[in-house]
Amino acid sequence: MAEQDEHRDAPSRHRTTTVEKGPFCTAHCTCGWRGPARRARSQARTDAETHGRG
Repeated sequence: MAEQDEHRDAPSRHRTTTVEKGPFCTAHCTCGWRGPARRARSQARTDAETHGRG
């Protein structure tokens, strides 16, 4: 089951979500960026937040 986290820091530029696949969670953005696969959901969320600020 996929867990989605929307970050509204800059809604017109970057909308991030987290996607679960097996034991891994990955942050994805509408701009095409994808973070590394993480075992910890919290770390994938942090990757998404960090990307949204940039």
